[in-house]
Amino acid sequence: MSIGELFSLKGKTAWITGGAYGIGYAIAAAYAKAGARIVFNCSRQETVDRGLKSYRADGIDAKGYVCDVTDEEAVGRLVKKIEAEVGEVDILVNNAGIIRRVPMTEMEASEFRHVVDVDLIGPFIASKAVLPGMIRRGGGKIINVCSMMSELGRETVSAYAAAKGGLKMLTRNIASEYGKYNIQCNGIGPGYIATEQTAPLRERREDGSRHPFDSFIIAKTPAERWGTPEDLEGPALFLASAASDFVNGHILYVDGGILAYIGKQP
Repeated sequence: MSIGELFSLKGKTAWITGGAYGIGYAIAAAYAKAGARIVFNCSRQETVDRGLKSYRADGIDAKGYVCDVTDEEAVGRLVKKIEAEVGEVDILVNNAGIIRRVPMTEMEASEFRHVVDVDLIGPFIASKAVLPGMIRRGGGKIINVCSMMSELGRETVSAYAAAKGGLKMLTRNIASEYGKYNIQCNGIGPGYIATEQTAPLRERREDGSRHPFDSFIIAKTPAERWGTPEDLEGPALFLASAASDFVNGHILYVDGGILAYIGKQP
């Protein structure tokens, strides 16, 4: 197999949950460049429409669907629809997620459950829906978008960290349980990525100085910069391609070295 073939996704169907923008969109765009057919879902029609507009602008023929990943019956129906309209799912990227930044003592249990439902139960439901087809066809790839919060704690993100820590272990368990069927389940753990959601944290203040959180991230990152969605393209392509056929249950952190670094001395 040539190097080009090793990383090719030609003829593959890739489903990216929450793939309308940001990290999910960057991963989907990389897969499209590698030859995959792209399918994505979001929980609202307006978000799906936004994603479709972006894909069209980039020359990518993607199919978008409205589906809440926490609704098991809806996900089951969506998988059948994808199979009928596009093809059986060869690659699943569990990217859909939310975060609530609330001190633990001020967080309602219902809020905590909602974060866990989307960030952990959603990947369980989507993975469960595609695994039978992957088993039947003799292989498949599941990539879970984890986080540095799969390894670290931080103020106000108790629900998110708990969910992402659980997602790390779900990744390892899927690999353990279904590796014998030539199914690889790995995680990708983004560091702090420059997206529209984090833009306010990176804006210069009136005096030209950095936002305090921006300074904090730069000081904690050996690369001394925020990551970009494009920084995730190569790692995500590796985990979806034949190049990673003997990589299973691994979390690949794309964080500029944060997890390896104690940080600069003040």
